[in-house]
Amino acid sequence: MTDTLVPGLYIVATPIGNLGDLSPRAAQVLSHADLIAVEDTRVTAGLLRHIGVKRPMIAYHDHNADRVRPGLIARLGSEAIALVSDAGTPLISDPGYKLVRDARAAGHAVVTIPGPCAAVAALTLAGLPTDRFLFAGFLPSKAGARAEAIAEITSVRATLVFYESGPRLAATLAALEQGLGNREAAVTREITKKFEEAVTGTLSSLAMRYAEAGPPKGEIVVVVAPPGAPEAANEADADAALAEALTRLPASKAAGEVAKKLNLDRRELYARALAMK
Repeated sequence: MTDTLVPGLYIVATPIGNLGDLSPRAAQVLSHADLIAVEDTRVTAGLLRHIGVKRPMIAYHDHNADRVRPGLIARLGSEAIALVSDAGTPLISDPGYKLVRDARAAGHAVVTIPGPCAAVAALTLAGLPTDRFLFAGFLPSKAGARAEAIAEITSVRATLVFYESGPRLAATLAALEQGLGNREAAVTREITKKFEEAVTGTLSSLAMRYAEAGPPKGEIVVVVAPPGAPEAANEADADAALAEALTRLPASKAAGEVAKKLNLDRRELYARALAMK
């Protein structure tokens, strides 16, 4: 990469704890950007000191994004603007996606410089299935809204990933157990830092641990295993489903519909359907 950056928006992932995780490409972009849009200028100033540079910065966060974004879009035609969060990959649990959307709509170049992400790092530490996962961000703080949010994802057949703070952790783990059942889970914190840890167990055991020990320090990611395989349907379930299907369909189609719905043998269901008719 040359020292001069082409005008456009550069989405730059930054370390989530260990400054040694900043990639050479990320350092190059931050060193030569005309402007850096940041969550907190104090945090990014520390990162810039680490790589030995000073660059102009502008605050861009939840509270001012709508006001600041038009000015950034206007400058992208002639300037290279880097977007960073305080830690990790921008757009993950922050308002950056609107800036990307508007930059593209205005015809400006958008470039990503990938790197650390706490959600993905936690998945690698948890020892839970990683073939499918759902990132759910922060759950609501109020109990009712939190329970509703958990209910929406109860049946998702994937590992679930949440961000959480220390003071809310025990209550969140208890709510997850109540809403999801006593699944296997992991609480990871201080990822990439000196005291990195991943504590594994059931949701109930983890909720009890952190209720008794008090709030842990540091940034926390909770990873929860997917639901177990559904219980096989019994004869009563099959007969009830067949009886309902036969009110609408001939025996062969009713058997096919129920076989697919309940994961049962179609031929056996067809024989039962004929007997019922």
